[in-house]
Amino acid sequence: MLGFLGSRLLQSVLVLLVASVITFTLAFLLPADPARMVAGPSASVATVTSIRHELGLDKPFLAQYGTYLGRLVHLDLGRSYKQNSEVSTLMASRIWPTVQLMLGAIALELLIGLPLGIWAALNRGKWPDTLVMGLAFLGAAAPQFWLALSLVYLLAYRFALFPLGGYGGLSHLFLPALTLGIGGAGWYARMMRSQLLEVLGQDYIRTARAKGQTNGRVLLKHALRNATLPIVTMIGLDIGTFMGGVVVVESVFGWPGLGRLVWDAIRVVDIPIIVGVVIFSAFAITLANLLADFVQPLIDPRVRYR
Repeated sequence: MLGFLGSRLLQSVLVLLVASVITFTLAFLLPADPARMVAGPSASVATVTSIRHELGLDKPFLAQYGTYLGRLVHLDLGRSYKQNSEVSTLMASRIWPTVQLMLGAIALELLIGLPLGIWAALNRGKWPDTLVMGLAFLGAAAPQFWLALSLVYLLAYRFALFPLGGYGGLSHLFLPALTLGIGGAGWYARMMRSQLLEVLGQDYIRTARAKGQTNGRVLLKHALRNATLPIVTMIGLDIGTFMGGVVVVESVFGWPGLGRLVWDAIRVVDIPIIVGVVIFSAFAITLANLLADFVQPLIDPRVRYR
């Protein structure tokens, strides 16, 4: 147990380090000049040079990265070039909307995808199976921006059932969460179908049926418990991904989450915010995966910490 925990924590630290190196390198290689973006298009060369020196952008790459890494060790994500505020403060104000969107999206993914996957598995080779797999493919393949705009047009503009965008109550949350939920539901339906078909073919399932147990009892007591193990891992991945912000969906719906924050930062080359959100996203993904690994043995005792 302790060995497993120590190994996973070490892996998490390495993942965060690699994520910081890659992100900082890409930001450093951007052709845009953050100092020019801060100073404005009409600023003089002397002003831009002064800002570049003040921000430390005139130093070599290793010096800049070393300074940033030293601050990161103390949980200091730096200050925004454009907004002149602590990155951690800016991110903290966007985390709760991101959490709301994450919870709504995952709930809809599961509510839509899992029942459809079970229905398809129980009707293998029949028309429900073909219908569900076709819908799952369309949902997973549909571009998020197209799906988001389609839902806005149909449900918000055409029939006025929901607000066009913005942040507020459940009515504002439903459309962006549904946009993410439809895409994720396709993957969950396919995964649930394949895992359930594999489990239903096992010897212990045939033994349970031979003992006279009903199909419903076999499904609920034996099959679903083992078929949901990969689902737990997928939920962990979704938690990490959504906690990093969903740029397209948040931009379309005007949702004030981390995705919208990093999109605004990209447009003005605000490197501290970009790197900070990416590192936070990597941290969320590694933490979610770690929690998923801990939950799996609780669902199936045959799974051991390794």
